[in-house]
Amino acid sequence: MTTSGARTRVTGSAADFIPPKPTLPRLREAAAGCRGCHLWEHATQTVFGEGPRNAEVMLVGEQPGDQEDLQGHPFVGPSGRLLDEGLVAAGIDRRRVYVTNAVKHFKFVRVELTRRRLHKKPSAGEVRACHPWLEEEIRLVHPRVIVALGATAAQALLGPRFRVTEQRGKVVRSEWAEAVVATVHPSAVLRAPPEAREEARREFFADLGRVARLLGKSIARTERAEMTERAERIN
Repeated sequence: MTTSGARTRVTGSAADFIPPKPTLPRLREAAAGCRGCHLWEHATQTVFGEGPRNAEVMLVGEQPGDQEDLQGHPFVGPSGRLLDEGLVAAGIDRRRVYVTNAVKHFKFVRVELTRRRLHKKPSAGEVRACHPWLEEEIRLVHPRVIVALGATAAQALLGPRFRVTEQRGKVVRSEWAEAVVATVHPSAVLRAPPEAREEARREFFADLGRVARLLGKSIARTERAEMTERAERIN
């Protein structure tokens, strides 16, 4: 839909804001002014993905949280700290990982009579509206492995029938990458009952460990292919 006034124009899709000949810096700049859905109206800012252009693994979450919205960077709040711990345990260097979200604005409800903002799950329409940004990020980064963190991210990539509870940690072949692996969002670990939280943490870390092993195999295959190609050229 479209309403009058430049600042309130809502088009129904981020596709209208994708710049010509996009690069990651150009996408990030354009996304700052995205009006593809109404979520920008209450969010502090767009929180775009971050990481190296040649990252071999991409982590996709649901949406920014409270701290991400305030700081303008993905996964810098409590969920981000747990994710960092899991990546360290798995031997994955976050500096070599691209991190982003299916939705780039924070959707929340405000607790009455307080300043607290509580996460609210984005609707299917809001995920669809934001999807062009994620598509372009994947196309430009071209990761070997994508990790979907939580149901919203997994279904944005693998369809609405995908169930993390049934296919968690399994390799899914997809047009998006050589492999897509779904696991829970780290916030789900933090929300687990105290008596179950440590087990949830171990399971989440184990899923990231599987990703590290998968990434290692992928790199090994590439190195073997390059060696074979060089040998064939020499011969």
